[in-house]
Amino acid sequence: MNKIAFLLPVLALAACGQEPAPEPAATQAAPVAPAPTLPAPDTQDFAAAFAAACNGGEPVNQATCKRAGMGSPNVVCDYSLGDDEYLRHKATLSPNADKTGWVLADPANVCTEHGAEPTETAASESQ
Repeated sequence: MNKIAFLLPVLALAACGQEPAPEPAATQAAPVAPAPTLPAPDTQDFAAAFAAACNGGEPVNQATCKRAGMGSPNVVCDYSLGDDEYLRHKATLSPNADKTGWVLADPANVCTEHGAEPTETAASESQ
């Protein structure tokens, strides 16, 4: 009798594994297009953004930029002007309106800090 009680659960388990699994429905995932991103700005990009925003400012000598934070569209740049070799200044760059280039996020403060006048287009883009 003990042998029959032991064999019944084993046979029940063996019978459960005999049924074929249903076929998964064939679906195609739509390809996800990568979101366009701006390349990281280099010294030439920062110099162009600075020159476009500030009239009469010294030319940018060097600049290094890094993202302002995870997921942030802005970058923070340390830069030097004129003959200075040390990156003494900081500025934030933001993508322009059509996301094809970089502009100074706060041109009024950055330009006046260096004795330059912000251009009209830079003042209107920052507002």
